[in-house]
Amino acid sequence: MNCYLGIDGGGTKTAYLLTDKDGREMATLETDGSSYKEYSVDIVIDKIMSGIHKCLELAGIEKNELCGVAIGLPCFGESKTEDSLILEKMKVAFADIPFYLTNDVEVGWAGSLAMEQGINVVAGTGSICFGKNSENRSARSGGWSTFFGDEGSCYWIGRKTMELFSKQADSRIEKGALYLLVREHFNLIDDLDFIDLMEREYAPSRSKVASLQIILLEAARAGDASAIRLYECAAEELFALVQGVARQLQLEGKEFAISYSGGLFHAKEFVLPCLESKVKDIGGYLKEPMLTPVQGAALLARKIRKE
Repeated sequence: MNCYLGIDGGGTKTAYLLTDKDGREMATLETDGSSYKEYSVDIVIDKIMSGIHKCLELAGIEKNELCGVAIGLPCFGESKTEDSLILEKMKVAFADIPFYLTNDVEVGWAGSLAMEQGINVVAGTGSICFGKNSENRSARSGGWSTFFGDEGSCYWIGRKTMELFSKQADSRIEKGALYLLVREHFNLIDDLDFIDLMEREYAPSRSKVASLQIILLEAARAGDASAIRLYECAAEELFALVQGVARQLQLEGKEFAISYSGGLFHAKEFVLPCLESKVKDIGGYLKEPMLTPVQGAALLARKIRKE
């Protein structure tokens, strides 16, 4: 049996999709994150191979029945040392099975636009943007570093949520729904208890910081003006990523599709209107994702087999 496996890695979760030669689903699986910046390379490889084994087990097939595997991993392409280490270990693990290893932003693009020309912006735990033009030339923007980048991501907005609570707490800005929701969520007796809690339990974990956007979304839906504005700021940052790719691919002024994926878009009612307004000014139009990132990875797996 000819089978193809797509894997969409992320900072918070990793998704697997096994399909037959016609693209029909055979098995799916979801595990925790697969970023080597949070775990070591060896741990990430072990996680991926364990997930593959479980996926094959669910479908009742053997590894040698795989005809193509495409894996999107966060941070891949950003460290020559780590990249070469991951590639060497993957070559050993897959032996004669064709595989394609790329940054997770490409599988997001492949799913969002079904591998057609255009741009996909990702705002999950981190943020990054990727696109291809009609000449099949690709470009990316963003995804530089947690330390000085990831603008518009859930991690970025989680940090901004901490800042927003602190400003509401000490009356630098008007108190809104966020202030009360944070106090209730964390059972705060004293507002300053928030400092120790964030520094001790949240700051060391990107995924935990990113999870704070759930509280921000609740506040925005409750009408907190500063929470709503924070989402608009995120949209402005994401537009800058889109424009960066459009400039590299010389798409500005032409009609081109822009799709999106990632956890930030759970708040799409606050993000998309601002983003849509801005992309129109450079010739772009928003397009709802056609497929999920892991489905994009499965498409890439079938493509490498054909090539």
